[in-house]
Amino acid sequence: MIRDWLGALPLVAILRGLRPDEALDVGHALYDAAFRVIEVPMNSPEPLDSIRQLSSALGESCLIGAGTVLRTEHVAQIAAAGGRLIVMPHVDVAIITAAKRAGLYCIPGVATPTEAFAAIQAGADAIKLFPAEQITPAVLKAWRAVIPRDLAMLPVGGIAPETMAPYIAAGASGFGLGSALYVPGRDTDDIRQRAHAFAQAWKTGTASQGTNA
Repeated sequence: MIRDWLGALPLVAILRGLRPDEALDVGHALYDAAFRVIEVPMNSPEPLDSIRQLSSALGESCLIGAGTVLRTEHVAQIAAAGGRLIVMPHVDVAIITAAKRAGLYCIPGVATPTEAFAAIQAGADAIKLFPAEQITPAVLKAWRAVIPRDLAMLPVGGIAPETMAPYIAAGASGFGLGSALYVPGRDTDDIRQRAHAFAQAWKTGTASQGTNA
């Protein structure tokens, strides 16, 4: 189950723009901060190369995959590179079906309850609430009342350590983290420090709720 990977630190590192020559340094920095789920968006430079390197180095202990997956044929390419996770900005039942047939985890992006239930029906392992700027904690709380409790719901978009607590209180299962964590060319030590800050914010937020969501 995907919750086995989310585990104690359900934070997904979104490495948009990652180059293959920096993939291992960034991957190890995130691993050092206890991140165990990493996605390389398909609109990054040579994403399959980066996925291949990360999977080879960290694939036994991390769930590595691709984000911004927009075409069904990409699923087989990602799997061949060692990726085991498909993340999408939208709900495309054909891509979800292809991912599940290939034995991969799939997290589609949803912006409405209708999309959320369509994704669940298609076999989504978790749902990405995107963009989180639009899906406020109050909206998430309302969704939580009707969406199965065991389904991970991950707000993505504009998340910073200081904005996590209200989402956690509303029922967020974790988060996807983009430019606040990584942008191309950012120093590896800076990425590591940011990763630790996010990890601490998650621990603080869940402790205040008395849960390990």
